[in-house]
Amino acid sequence: QVHLVESGGGLVQPGQSLRLSCAITGTSASPDATGWYRQAPGKERELVARYAGAIIMYGDSVKGRFTISRDFSKNMVYLQMNSVKSEDTGVYYCNAIYGPSTYWGQGTQVTVSS
Repeated sequence: QVHLVESGGGLVQPGQSLRLSCAITGTSASPDATGWYRQAPGKERELVARYAGAIIMYGDSVKGRFTISRDFSKNMVYLQMNSVKSEDTGVYYCNAIYGPSTYWGQGTQVTVSS
């Protein structure tokens, strides 16, 4: 059974940096696609960044500030968040797609506030 566990969230001040990690367990296979999504209070879940094969996509609001990366050897996915803003506040979810199946982590809270 595939499981995703996010970590690294917390309280951070505007302009600072944070790094999120996602561990994919239960399989040694690399996902067909993987990425990060977030959900702010009262809003729908939105794309932050994702890999589809070798192609990387970013949400418009994070382009130039956030960077997604992955380590195939450890089956880890990372999100480096720089120059964070208050509107980056939300629960960040990692997702992985294996064939017809999509898996989600439980989410990690990121709060940007002074």
